[in-house]
Amino acid sequence: MSRAQVELPPQIQVFERGWLSSNNILLRQGALATLVDSGYVSHAAQTLQLVRSGLDGRRLQTLVNTHCHSDHMGGNARLVREFGCTVVVPQGYAQILHEWDEQALLLSSANQRADRFQPDACIGPGDELEMGGLAWRTLAAPGHDMHALMFYCAERRLLISGDALWNDGFGIQFATVLGTADALAATRATLDAIARLDLQTVIPGHGPPFADVDAALARAFARADMLAEDAERMARSALRALFVFNLLEFRSLRRDDLPAYLAGVPIFRLLNDRYFRRSYDDLAAGLVRDLVRGGAITVDGGLVAIARAS
Repeated sequence: MSRAQVELPPQIQVFERGWLSSNNILLRQGALATLVDSGYVSHAAQTLQLVRSGLDGRRLQTLVNTHCHSDHMGGNARLVREFGCTVVVPQGYAQILHEWDEQALLLSSANQRADRFQPDACIGPGDELEMGGLAWRTLAAPGHDMHALMFYCAERRLLISGDALWNDGFGIQFATVLGTADALAATRATLDAIARLDLQTVIPGHGPPFADVDAALARAFARADMLAEDAERMARSALRALFVFNLLEFRSLRRDDLPAYLAGVPIFRLLNDRYFRRSYDDLAAGLVRDLVRGGAITVDGGLVAIARAS
């Protein structure tokens, strides 16, 4: 799809990371800087290298998380050790992080990892932040993550959206597929809130910044409608995305081991119990077929691996 030209304020640098790690957004002001989101734990050394380069001698004063999924906060502990920065998280995560509840953080339940850290401060909807010499208002962004926040700079008509809005959709609707809340209704409310903003540019949690906000919102609303009409399709999408995330870290997995692997990961068991009710041999076969057909993985010599771009 075509993309309109995007120009960001000169004090903002976006490190676009692809998958496993979310984007990192560095906002500089004088001798200090703030970073929004820190990527996945296995990418922490690369995150550190990117941030240090972007700082160019400045001090990283604050690290802010849009939400606390592993791909957004996995580098927090490493950055705190290296820079001594203050960590600020959404207020809904205060108790979860204090207890380091790996199930609520979707770590143990989804076979993902993060190094433990403790926040220094919490923020909520309506709070004001200064990042990069600009004033930002904190907005609630429930849906993909029910505690998530976005950051809006009215002066520059700029939104840091996390996983609430990408150019081509939004993040997995965890609360809906897990049966804990109506994430789709929350996502629609978040999209409505974004639509009411005076926006020129969105910096998403994944993918490049984009300027055609109306088109992105139209695609997101259409996706929400599609998922609402077919709960099993939403569950299949979640299964595929979560498995590919795991595979990006593992590099490869023996095809013969896949049924047992799916049976051993709590969130895959829950999805199968709630939506598919298939043997794990059948579930694995369908998953591989869908991902090979979509070009996401390859199967060669009995190994399942991420497909490499040519």
